[in-house]
Amino acid sequence: MKVVFLDRDGVINTFPGNGNYVTKVKDFHFLPRALDAIKLLTDEGYTIFVVSNQAGVGRGVYSQDKLNRINKKMMQGVDKAGGKIKKAFYCTHRPDVGCSCRKPDIGNILKALKSIDGEITPAKRPYFIGDTKSDMETGYNSGCRTIFVLSGRENRRYMRGWIVKPDFIAKNLFEATQFILGHKEPFSKKRRNNNSKS
Repeated sequence: MKVVFLDRDGVINTFPGNGNYVTKVKDFHFLPRALDAIKLLTDEGYTIFVVSNQAGVGRGVYSQDKLNRINKKMMQGVDKAGGKIKKAFYCTHRPDVGCSCRKPDIGNILKALKSIDGEITPAKRPYFIGDTKSDMETGYNSGCRTIFVLSGRENRRYMRGWIVKPDFIAKNLFEATQFILGHKEPFSKKRRNNNSKS
């Protein structure tokens, strides 16, 4: 089975800014061509999951109900565009709780794979697409191939001190999808520093 994990904010929708959250349905805006990308992956037989930290719920910034409504808007938008997200997994706990589903821990990756009776094997390594160091560490920790997109929170400058480097770099989700489907060469094929997997 072909699997892709996506972070949400800065990958699928507009990043709300450091320290901020998407707290209202009206503030959720798809990034350009993100819906096209998800449709392409769907058409090519990929099972797509969203894995996102949303600690604003645990901090009391917005409610679980608000998160559910935002998620519903995302899912409906994807469906309307012809794509399919299998399920979105959110960690709503504060960072100090120590939850195993909060990225860069891989609890939600394992839940997603269990839901489809899947596993990560060398021959069928999923992709993890995200816009932060934490996303790249999550992908690495779970054995995924990682794609760092420049459409969200962090850019190339942030990567200088990273121990875990992305497998590939893309402008956005659509370009990352082009890499996955073999339609375009990635910006970078450089492997991780001292923790490369063969």
